[in-house]
Amino acid sequence: MPFSKLGLSNDLVKTLAEQKYTQPYPIQQEAIPAILAGKDILGIAQTGSGKTASFVLPILQMFQDGVGSKNRHVRALVLVPTRELAIQVCDVVKVLSANLPNKVKSMAVYGGVSINPQMIELQGVEILVATPGRLLDLISNRAVSLSAIKILVLDEADKMLNLGFKEEMSKIFGLLPKNRQNLLFSATLSDDLNNINRNLLRNPVVVKVEEEVKNLDLIKQFAYLIAEEKKGPLLRYIIKSQKIKQVLIFASSVHRADAIALKLSQNGIDAFAIHSKKSQEARNEALNFFKDGKVKVLVATDLMARGIDIKFLPYVINYELPRSPKDYIHRIGRTGRAEASGEAISFISPEEEHHFKVIQKKMGKHVTQINGNEINLKGF
Repeated sequence: MPFSKLGLSNDLVKTLAEQKYTQPYPIQQEAIPAILAGKDILGIAQTGSGKTASFVLPILQMFQDGVGSKNRHVRALVLVPTRELAIQVCDVVKVLSANLPNKVKSMAVYGGVSINPQMIELQGVEILVATPGRLLDLISNRAVSLSAIKILVLDEADKMLNLGFKEEMSKIFGLLPKNRQNLLFSATLSDDLNNINRNLLRNPVVVKVEEEVKNLDLIKQFAYLIAEEKKGPLLRYIIKSQKIKQVLIFASSVHRADAIALKLSQNGIDAFAIHSKKSQEARNEALNFFKDGKVKVLVATDLMARGIDIKFLPYVINYELPRSPKDYIHRIGRTGRAEASGEAISFISPEEEHHFKVIQKKMGKHVTQINGNEINLKGF
């Protein structure tokens, strides 16, 4: 089914064609017509499933009504858990609105940077993408009002709850007008999220997109059995011997991400770490350098990686295993996208071997294993 059959305007369809989007994702096929019809949505879908465009496109179309916003009274609010995701969603809004006759001003607001420029820039904004804490700061400074909100979007609501935003979200809900459309998107449906669903959504259209396990067939998976203290030399050996040009490395903690990036840089491999302790400027710079190919290695924690969306990422390396099989699939799914093949490499210490067996069982795939301890790592 083409985008033109989903009820979207010719201007939006033209933009999608220019961006080389020919066929809608499953979540877009179901969500876009329902949102245009004014329905509440409960969408269960992983990052990379196309959910951002599924709510941005109909919002942009509905905001072509010529009404506009009163100054500092935004019409649509998108709540997100991280700065990176706020920037990413706002970028999607700007790209998809390029050909619209009535311009729709959007903005991303988040903490970690000065609030004053954000307060000034909020004039005339119709679509606001915000992290909960910074939004409440702006409201307390009377820089923005939620009284005219027509559409509320909770994007990656599960992560907002996991990061402890429940109290802030409740405060924000209390400031919203009762007559509004609600769109809730999440990778999982926890008990806390179920409570929000029951209290927030009115007869929602439920859109559940199963993880595209078939994409795993495009990913070549390898696991190196290796002593913990040899992971660093093995990483440098693989990057250099395979002449890797671009790789996303997952680390379990902020400290480990910094240590990996530092050691790589000391050994002549350009690498940046991206995590919550870095300044926003440093994170943006690292991400842009990585996307542009100016730095070949980006080391990220699971949370920060949610804002990284690269269509043709060739390599992913798990320096350590994640806690859950779902997170493992989510990690390796960063490669093997857009029908392009990719390679996922995992380092398995003796302590992680049992956990890796569980991951393989849940995934339904056996991963080729290599004894990394037999590799000559001298000089690496």
